Amino acid sequence: MGQVTATATVQIAAPVDAVSAALADYASVRAELLPSNYRDYTVVEGGVGAGTVVHWILQATEKRSRDVLADVTVTGDTITETDRNSTMVTTYRVTAAGAGSQVETTTSWKGAGGIGGFFERTFAPKGLNRIQNELLGNLKARLEK
Repeated sequence: MGQVTATATVQIAAPVDAVSAALADYASVRAELLPSNYRDYTVVEGGVGAGTVVHWILQATEKRSRDVLADVTVTGDTITETDRNSTMVTTYRVTAAGAGSQVETTTSWKGAGGIGGFFERTFAPKGLNRIQNELLGNLKARLEK
């Protein structure tokens, strides 16, 4: 089993606190940012920041989906979603960049072994990068309008 990782970054012309607040608002803002790959999005507990629990189905491809039940933690400039149903962890790190902010999101999990794992490590990050870039693009469009 090998580690599978996908990372995407975006620059946003908005203050760090506004970007962090938008990302941490799972009750209203986050649902509006999600690409169509996210199905059945529901806030289970909380809704804003640390202590929030959210559920969704991530439809990675036509045939591959992942049932995610994520616990949200917030530490400094980082929001972390840890899936109870797998080894998947997604972080959003928001830092100052010039007059605005930079958001870097990284998702990683322990992938399969063998030939299936090879294909997973090769192709899954590309598909997930597309999903991450769409989410970050939606965040950018929302905060820069």
